[in-house]
Amino acid sequence: MDTNPNWFLRARLKTRQLLLLIALDEQRNIHRASEELHMTQPAASKQLKDLEEMLGVQLFERLPRGMEPTIYGETMIRHARMALTSLSLAHEDIVAIKAGLAGQVDIGTIMTPGIELLPKAITRTKQQAPRLRIGVEMEQSNILLEQLQRGRLDFMIGRIPERHSSEGLSYEELGDEPACAVVRAGHPLLSARKLSLRELASQPWILPPQGSILRARCELMFRRAGLEVPINVIDTTAVLLITPLLQQTDALNVMPVAVAKYYESQGVLNILPIELPCRMDAYGIITVEGHIMSPGASLLLKSVREVARELN
Repeated sequence: MDTNPNWFLRARLKTRQLLLLIALDEQRNIHRASEELHMTQPAASKQLKDLEEMLGVQLFERLPRGMEPTIYGETMIRHARMALTSLSLAHEDIVAIKAGLAGQVDIGTIMTPGIELLPKAITRTKQQAPRLRIGVEMEQSNILLEQLQRGRLDFMIGRIPERHSSEGLSYEELGDEPACAVVRAGHPLLSARKLSLRELASQPWILPPQGSILRARCELMFRRAGLEVPINVIDTTAVLLITPLLQQTDALNVMPVAVAKYYESQGVLNILPIELPCRMDAYGIITVEGHIMSPGASLLLKSVREVARELN
């Protein structure tokens, strides 16, 4: 068998042969397969024979009442389907480009890039392709990774948790995610000249649920300082609930600095004057290896990279 990676070019592999492989797999009969493709049976037999000779293997077992693919045949059938699907997508992409990049792009993001980076990237993309539909899901990385691997997302911006396998995934780092403590406007601690972790440990807190990365990092921050972790805690990540809870109580909340700065600019909350030794892992663009991006997804991905460079 020819081991040259471009063997199909020298062998002049025909699309018709790929279609024949799929028809034979579905019909398991050379006569019915040739009829489906509007070919004569001798022509179909010759194309199959040429392909087998080209590869140097038998692709189908000839049985008294039909045909069965060999292990080599099953491999070629699988790749034939992939090749034809890719060609079909190429046609759809060409149509989309001619129509002004219409179509659907679905992506996922964690909160920090979803506050500043992604809105700017989407705005830039929509200026170039106003008819492109962009769907965005903001969730934790583990949830987004599951959807990405199921093919529901074109790409995501997040992180690959330590317990999650990175096999089959491509990661491109964009930035890190320091955390800070936030409170309501007028909170007594805002007037403190020098805050310490000891003062914060005894306060009521609104924290992400147990098992989340930010909760673990926050508790580790107190333990490393020789302090007990806060015990007066409300567990939630729902911003629509956190905001009124902060405004109605003296509770503190920990959140990524980029997110906190956005809400502070809106007059919703204030950042406490203390630099927390608490930092999330870096985040980046995550894609499935071998996944062919549509023109719309490629355009949005390009904008994400451009904006990330500008912000850093």
